[in-house]
Amino acid sequence: MSKLDANLGMWGDRVKSQLSKLDMKSLGRVGVLLGGRSGEREISLMSGNGVLEALLSKGVDAHAFDPGLRCPTELAKEKFDRVFISLHGRYGEDGTIQGLLDLLELPYTGSGVLASALAIDKIVTKQVWISNSLATPEFEELTANSDWNLVVKHLGLPLIVKPAHEGSSLGLTKVKSVDELPAAYKLAAGLDKKVIAETCIIGDELTCPLVGQGDTAEALPVIKIIPPQANYDFHNKYFSDETQYLCPTGLADEVNERVQELALAAYKALGCRTWGRADVMLDHKTGKPYLLEMNTSPGMTSHSLVPMAAKAAGVSYADLVLWLLSQTLQSKEGAAI
Repeated sequence: MSKLDANLGMWGDRVKSQLSKLDMKSLGRVGVLLGGRSGEREISLMSGNGVLEALLSKGVDAHAFDPGLRCPTELAKEKFDRVFISLHGRYGEDGTIQGLLDLLELPYTGSGVLASALAIDKIVTKQVWISNSLATPEFEELTANSDWNLVVKHLGLPLIVKPAHEGSSLGLTKVKSVDELPAAYKLAAGLDKKVIAETCIIGDELTCPLVGQGDTAEALPVIKIIPPQANYDFHNKYFSDETQYLCPTGLADEVNERVQELALAAYKALGCRTWGRADVMLDHKTGKPYLLEMNTSPGMTSHSLVPMAAKAAGVSYADLVLWLLSQTLQSKEGAAI
């Protein structure tokens, strides 16, 4: 058995052991936050309904709450004892709802205010990683007055242009010539005031789920993503059955370990907790992994990747959801530890 398999088995065994001792009544009345106001609302509804169904199947007193349809301040009237955050993107994954929950003294799944706010901003995230000597593609912030020729001179071609605060590949363009840059910027700027361009790393697209906090944080199995025409866009992420997901990746153990180590360091550098998912590109020429983004409220749809990694450890979707929620029992300060 490899080191990776052994660590994975230990995590799965710990989850099962902890759940076997869990008293469902201790969870109280649980709110599942879903929907919201971001461009990822549709995906959040899919994630949240999956989470809600899983909790109900386990006998949890769980209820949906959509802050996109109701004023978030109404959370206080619901008398929830804790909440599972299934919101993606702005107003749900950016520290805003986390701050409100802290004020309401409601424990919640996922990272706290600071880590959420850092991770949602791709530019600030990169600055944190670079300050910690963690590999991430070269980048620069674009404006309407950017010199497109200088951008290409700095970053090379192809390059990636995307909004700094959106996820799910919304507003993302792979730019292959300098003439394509103005349109790519306009598309991204239509979704966000901040736009980022980064060097496009050619190679394997990978993702690595992470759980825990600080010294107890650990990486789950790496997943290799093979989308149609090498285009992992919104459709291919959530609705296409053509996208392939390999777990195990088929890569050498030492490569998987390097990716896990990088992802874990990135997670810790941002101060993430409970769970997250790092997106990584593996350069096909050098074999070097590069960090792209950190997701602090990963998807939980039928195509989502954290449940896929958990399954490899023998942890079902419903057990994963319950275990994540159970982490909120460890804190009365508004966030799981």
